[in-house]
Amino acid sequence: MKNFKPYYAVIFTSTQSQDIDGYSEMAEKMENLAKQQTGFIGIDSARDDVGITVSYWESLEAIKNWKANTEHLLAQQKGREQWYNWYNVKICKVEREYEFKLD
Repeated sequence: MKNFKPYYAVIFTSTQSQDIDGYSEMAEKMENLAKQQTGFIGIDSARDDVGITVSYWESLEAIKNWKANTEHLLAQQKGREQWYNWYNVKICKVEREYEFKLD
């Protein structure tokens, strides 16, 4: 691991309500918008009974700015009012990483 620079992960875990009308479109829109934000590094997501989305950011300031983004604030409100029964957010500093890839 050479020249690794620590970064931050926002882990969003959720369960959905029965009314998910418009959710997929908004999720795609939010991912595209996040990719345009200063400090955005990447995103991973999976959904089954519980959804987990992890977004990666260069700094806590970048995360703060994303949370305060006007369009993101509207999506958050819609999520609380319609799409989610529960969610949890964790912000973690990533100090090391490694991976395996079968060629």
